[in-house]
Amino acid sequence: MEITHYLRTSLSLDVCATCHEHATCQQREGKRICICNYGFVGNGRTQCVDKNECQFGATVVCGNHTSCHNTPGGFYCICLEGYRATNNNKTFIPNDGTFCTDIDECEVSGLCRHGGRCVNTPGSFECYCMDGYLPRNGSEPFHPTTDATSCTEINCGNPPEMRHAILVENHSSRLGGVARYVCQEGFESPGGKITSVCTEKGTWRESTLTCTEILTKINDVSVFNDTCVRWQMNSERINSKIVYVISIKGQRLDPIESVHEETVKLTTDSRTPEVCLTLYPGTNYTVHISIAPPRRSVPAVIGFQTAENDILEDDGMFNISIFNETCLKLNRHSRKVGSEHMYQFTVLGQRWYLDNFSHATSFNFTTRERVPVVCLNLYPTTDYTVNVSLLRSPKPHSVQITIATPPAVKQTISNISGFNETCLRWNIIKTVDMEEMYLFHIWGQRWYQKEFVREMTFNISTSSQDPEVCLELHPGTNYNVSLRALSSELPVVISLTTQITEPPLPEVEFFTVHGGRLPRLRLRKAKEKNGPISSYQVLVLPLALQSTFSCDSEGASSFFSNTSDADGYVAAELLAKDVPDEAMEIPIGDRLYYGQYYNAPLKTGKDYCIVLRITSEWNKVRRHSCAVWAQVKDSSLTLLQMVGVGLGSMAVVIILAFLSFSAV
Repeated sequence: MEITHYLRTSLSLDVCATCHEHATCQQREGKRICICNYGFVGNGRTQCVDKNECQFGATVVCGNHTSCHNTPGGFYCICLEGYRATNNNKTFIPNDGTFCTDIDECEVSGLCRHGGRCVNTPGSFECYCMDGYLPRNGSEPFHPTTDATSCTEINCGNPPEMRHAILVENHSSRLGGVARYVCQEGFESPGGKITSVCTEKGTWRESTLTCTEILTKINDVSVFNDTCVRWQMNSERINSKIVYVISIKGQRLDPIESVHEETVKLTTDSRTPEVCLTLYPGTNYTVHISIAPPRRSVPAVIGFQTAENDILEDDGMFNISIFNETCLKLNRHSRKVGSEHMYQFTVLGQRWYLDNFSHATSFNFTTRERVPVVCLNLYPTTDYTVNVSLLRSPKPHSVQITIATPPAVKQTISNISGFNETCLRWNIIKTVDMEEMYLFHIWGQRWYQKEFVREMTFNISTSSQDPEVCLELHPGTNYNVSLRALSSELPVVISLTTQITEPPLPEVEFFTVHGGRLPRLRLRKAKEKNGPISSYQVLVLPLALQSTFSCDSEGASSFFSNTSDADGYVAAELLAKDVPDEAMEIPIGDRLYYGQYYNAPLKTGKDYCIVLRITSEWNKVRRHSCAVWAQVKDSSLTLLQMVGVGLGSMAVVIILAFLSFSAV
């Protein structure tokens, strides 16, 4: 009996001594046997070969977006590039519930460089150009580490030339910039204003309207007072002054043959112009009337004979006509030659648009000429009354004439600049302490709000040499401001861009929840009053942070990148273009991704503050507005969250069971 027990013990010891290095000696049914360790397969004595758990494929063993790595007796999983493990470690074993989630590379600001917009994709990201920018050196989408593509602000450069039209103002060559044209003298645009717009393709969209030539006709030419001519204009589309060319040719045969040729110019805006000519008595005249270039006209011709005049004495009579805008031509009726005459000029000028403006002067003028020309020193854009009296004449005579001087053709405004975003200052070339009126014409447009158009016209008066004015402009708007001194015909144009301000406060109904179910967040689209709306965010914060939370804070991150609940996290983000015009509902904690953010369930028993934040971003400026939607005290899972937790627990059990089965 002792010998048998000894032999049995020795045999058992011998079996255990023969176990493979990757095997363990175990007792089964009273016997000692060698069994390969976990992760190895074989007979336990002569062979224990490593079991390759990865043979079923990384997706089956480790989950989506992974690579499986076999080790002696085991294995480990690694997330593919662009993904990270939810346990925040480089390696993991899936039986602890760890899985690979997408890394939101777009959380890093400036990733797509200036003008670029980052869009997260599974395992990576793509870059697109923001509105108002175009891709250069490549196409969209692009990747900043592998592509040379960059985003440049849309700049259309110089506007196209329009036939018979003049570009009348400085313009913005950015997206939505408008170049405006006016037709040259003698041309018109019957279809309306001619404009060209800078498009999103970086090119100008030319106008379909054109400038067509105005053909003016001179009608009903007649003679009055023996030497005066009048006529009528047929064009009602001309509002500016017209320069007429009157060609005179006269011939007299008795007592000796003589020829009188002369050309006179008349500038007037009258529809029934008239002019008195200096003609010889008893002479046959042909008068040819036309309009000076660049206008075109159908000319008119009239022939007549002046009356004989045998009166040689001086009757003191004379008449006046306007010659070259600020010059007067005096025409004496006397046929005496060489006698000296003295005229007294009294000049009074006023501007209809300025109550305190007055220009008065008086002087005497002596001449022996029968048809002298006197040029006056007059201010532009002024209505003058000129009274001329003949002095030292047996028959005193006075003639009064009105002159309306045109605006100056040279620019009087210089060094215009903007300050404080909505204010302008400039210098003016004028007489010191003389009051001037300025006409403002302001156009405002927004590229992000096509229906937004603001146009204002007003005037101010000041005697300052360095005027300043602050304008009432809307935020987040591109403006073109045309400024003209009424004494000049040339405006100056400057572009102003106002920065955005805070968007409107979110329209939410406030809730306080004590341990009950949390209602759905009802998101309403905000109006773009102060700038373009770029995104909407739902922030989950510890209730203790509500009093210290700053709406402009950029510290809140995604749920997975947040190591603790101390700072809160972004539960959802929606781009403005993805928010419908009608209200939409968002369940808090539904385990879905909104944008790049995971809407995680609220932890039970915690106190939270849920904030809705609206972000407006434009021209490198970002503004926010926030509203507290709900205060949650002693939070509990909603029905939707409980279903999610149950399904998640079931999935973990299934995975563990599968791995255990594989290891056998």
